Amino acid sequence: MTHDAARSSLQSPSSNELQRSLKARHLTMIAIGGSIGTGLFVASGATIAQAGPGGALFSYMLIGLMVYFLMTSLGELASCMPVSGSFATYGSRYVEEGFGFALGWNYWYNWAVTVAVDLVAAQLVMQYWFPGINSVIWSALFLAIIFALNYISVRGFGEGEYWFALIKVVTIIVFIVIGLAMIIGILRGGEHAGFQNWVIGDAPFAGGIGAMIGVAMIVGFSFQGTELIGIAAGESQNPQRNIPIAIRRVFWRILLFYIFAILVISLIIPYTDPNLLRNDVTDIGVSPFTLVFERAGLAFAAGVMNAVILTSVLSAGNSGMYASTRILYALAVVGKAPKIFARLSKSGVPRNALYATTLISMLCFLTSLFQNQAVYLWLLNTSGMCGFIAWLGIAISHYRFRKGYVAQGRDLSKLPYRSKWFPFGPIFAFVLCLIIALGQNYEGFFAEKIDWLGALATYIGIPLFLVIWWGYKLAKKTRFIRYEEMEFPNEKPDHEASFQ
Repeated sequence: MTHDAARSSLQSPSSNELQRSLKARHLTMIAIGGSIGTGLFVASGATIAQAGPGGALFSYMLIGLMVYFLMTSLGELASCMPVSGSFATYGSRYVEEGFGFALGWNYWYNWAVTVAVDLVAAQLVMQYWFPGINSVIWSALFLAIIFALNYISVRGFGEGEYWFALIKVVTIIVFIVIGLAMIIGILRGGEHAGFQNWVIGDAPFAGGIGAMIGVAMIVGFSFQGTELIGIAAGESQNPQRNIPIAIRRVFWRILLFYIFAILVISLIIPYTDPNLLRNDVTDIGVSPFTLVFERAGLAFAAGVMNAVILTSVLSAGNSGMYASTRILYALAVVGKAPKIFARLSKSGVPRNALYATTLISMLCFLTSLFQNQAVYLWLLNTSGMCGFIAWLGIAISHYRFRKGYVAQGRDLSKLPYRSKWFPFGPIFAFVLCLIIALGQNYEGFFAEKIDWLGALATYIGIPLFLVIWWGYKLAKKTRFIRYEEMEFPNEKPDHEASFQ
């Protein structure tokens, strides 16, 4: 497809383009569903145990602030230029073409592998109820469900994700209400609850700065997925209006969910409780949510939380399948991926891109050859860095977008949504995100015996990104886009930005 054809197809509705079927409620739940998962339901206990209640809360608030700046940066870009290519498009137009190329392939790989991660996690969760059944069967079943939701239409994906995410939101709200009722004495089980748990031992900041850095990495992973709203922008109704609304709603809801949940856990369960030290998706009994529900006298808590966590991983897998499919389609539209992936069904679904993503997701079937937990951790580590690279790309793209916009004498009031705190916001987000990304496995380099295989799995995303970027740059002889050369969409209410 030529650039002119891509531009034309993005500007006039037809059966050969992505359909704008996602409503504001879909956008909100897509972002919530992508970012609330096992990081909150299982790993939150480990963050409190490692850094203490105060350290965990501070880390969540600090990383939450970083994500806020990233979301406002993305909101300005996505509302001005609502395209399914999102990060790849922004990187190509406002940084450097090879940078956008590498961002696109990095993000496709990130979410395609994340689908495999979630399918393996689903295997582990299902073992709670059916320990004797071959776990590969569950991966096949859930992959088929996720595939079907994405195959039919974007509305099918949106509705599926809406209900998946709603279950998680209801669970968190019920958890917070029950926890508060225990703390103030309405429900039993909170006899020892209160701020006295914050002064036990080295609390509230147990472990010092080192522990807080380690927790920040876990928290950063927990928040990944909020940027999915940028991918969904290309298929949203009235993006100039709905994206800013969703950006504002999503961030505060996610942040409040996390902070209130962490606060409730820390007030009811002492950070010295050995159950909190575990961060194991295979044992739902050690989820802090399960522990609090059980203390409230809800004997069925473990089974309910197991179902919620299963819903959570399926939600993340559903979002991952959607995101990776759309980014591969966007790359193909501009000739940065095989053109076959740019073909759309009559319902506006890039099914060839969906097939390719599904093949990568079948990495989950490696569990038939290796141990489930080993495959889960390997896939998780290899995909984790890619999310941070995408965040760094958002911060850089927005910084240069705004600089170029002003340098050309354009009126900032014409932007559908304007990010506050510029340039502090994207600079702060970039620096903190870089520190977290580079520090993910720093403890391993100070160990008596360095785990080089683990370090490779953690950091492999960085050299791969640089090789793809500079390989494209050298092959195509591209250069950084000057501010005065940048092209911006016309400031019209329903105008669509074209790919370059």
